[in-house]
Amino acid sequence: MRRLLAEWEADGAVLLAWPHENTDWAYMLPEVQECFRNIVEAVSAWSDVIVVAPDTEVPRRFMQGLERDNIYYFTCQTNDTWARDFGPLSVEMNDGTFAVEDFRFNGWGLKFPSCHDNLVTGQMCDRKLITARRLNCQDFVLEGGGIESDGAGLLMTTGECQLSPNRNSTLSRQEIEDRLLDYFGGRKIIWLSHGYLAGDDTDSHIDTLARFAPGNTILYTGCDDPADEHYAELHAMERDLAEATNLEGKPFNLLRLPLPDAIFDEDGERLPATYANFLILPRAVIMPVYGQPRKDELARQIMQVAFDVPIVTVDCRALIRQHGSLHCMTMQMPRSILSI
Repeated sequence: MRRLLAEWEADGAVLLAWPHENTDWAYMLPEVQECFRNIVEAVSAWSDVIVVAPDTEVPRRFMQGLERDNIYYFTCQTNDTWARDFGPLSVEMNDGTFAVEDFRFNGWGLKFPSCHDNLVTGQMCDRKLITARRLNCQDFVLEGGGIESDGAGLLMTTGECQLSPNRNSTLSRQEIEDRLLDYFGGRKIIWLSHGYLAGDDTDSHIDTLARFAPGNTILYTGCDDPADEHYAELHAMERDLAEATNLEGKPFNLLRLPLPDAIFDEDGERLPATYANFLILPRAVIMPVYGQPRKDELARQIMQVAFDVPIVTVDCRALIRQHGSLHCMTMQMPRSILSI
């Protein structure tokens, strides 16, 4: 039996993959590296940080002035920077020890190259940065951003992602559900059948839309503007969440996060800005903001209601240029599985 931790339980280190010139960030590398540095600075005040890069001298140089003894580096080839989706998923076993599950990462349904990213977890295990047992799950495509756990047997995901034909097309919905419950020691899955963000490449990852918090709470992305393209879908998702129940059959405490005002790239494409893409640490929450003072502050205040810890904000306007945000580029791991 296994148990996928709730995010707030994993007190150890946070994994990041540094953007480099061979990634899609090449055209705006200094800007996004500055954003990464700010995230490392924010996270390392509350947790150890492991930075993965093909050449670790590059992030070391960029991090001059931030030489904290809890920032570690690991040399490894990468295709991109979204560690949430190719990093190890930590599960607690029956005997109280931890293992890491290494799923197949195929570039969000064969959209982008993933040959290096899919090997990162295995290399971390082979080279003993991760000392826990590696559970080989490479026969199943799964990204960490596509699954939420409350740590007590309840999982949450979206049908749009898990049932994508370029992920596990040979499996039925029931077979996929059975696999998820088995992999993560789950007893029930909340499937959301509505909700999306324009510009999202992940097929509606749950971590862009709805997130578990302590105290039977779910924070979710809402929309109040009938003229916004997301209005109908996010209202339908809100209805789904209102009808959802926990393992005891009780409804959730629902906290609606605002949808950031529309942000567009240089080609006029809307970018998937969302406050739901926050990172939960045991002693703080690191939250993305988007240069919108009123909505940024409203989201922070709502987050403060859900979490009895400091809410630390980081400007993530650079990150959404490649269609992700703060949670997408981080992966937390418990200390007991690491050799640092």
